[in-house]
Amino acid sequence: MRIIFIRHGDPDYEHDSLTEKGCREAVLLANRVAKWKDIDAFYVSPMGRAQATAKPSLERLGREATTLNWMREVAGRVRLPNQSGPHIPWDFMPDYWTKMPEIYDRENWVNSEVIRTGDTAREWEYIKSSLDWLLRDYGYRREGNLYKVEEHSDKTIVLFCHMGVTLFMLGHLLNISPMLLMHGFDIPPTGVTIAASEEVVPGTAYFRCHMFGDTRHLYEGGEPVSQSGYFAPLFQEV
Repeated sequence: MRIIFIRHGDPDYEHDSLTEKGCREAVLLANRVAKWKDIDAFYVSPMGRAQATAKPSLERLGREATTLNWMREVAGRVRLPNQSGPHIPWDFMPDYWTKMPEIYDRENWVNSEVIRTGDTAREWEYIKSSLDWLLRDYGYRREGNLYKVEEHSDKTIVLFCHMGVTLFMLGHLLNISPMLLMHGFDIPPTGVTIAASEEVVPGTAYFRCHMFGDTRHLYEGGEPVSQSGYFAPLFQEV
């Protein structure tokens, strides 16, 4: 089976919606999604910026999406040294998180000093179990570090959601600490990421990512890639 993750467009976080640029991005994304054939189901986060991103694509296809509450952006928070108030569990300074060996461990990152200051570990378990329940509907049951195929599926599903929750899901599918993904990879607004099951041994599946944060629809439409979520100048000439 194939899972297509789509990050929302350029965000207006204050109003949980899209900027004018984000709305243009969503329309260009719809031009791309409208060409996709045989999509079995669309799912969308309940948050406004994801719903607004999905709307043009769904309208072009005459389709509806199922809203899944667990696909909203990661709600877990942590507390950082010398900072007041809760903080999202990413965008840590490199000289801070790179000194924590647990962060690099896909099992023990939740036991790192910073993660133990909040409820991110509980959020991790919630997202993992929710994703696995969704995959069971398509015949894939998590067993250890891979999936048992109870019924092979060639179906494709599309998830309109957010960068953090996408990287949590990819961390689970690929058995990688999501902290490494969140600090080492960027998904631009409306970026398309695809993971598909490989079933080399019949009855057993492992997911492989074969597209990550792709924004060709923006380049084709003459729209620059958004800087949102990335802290260095973007290389636009690709």
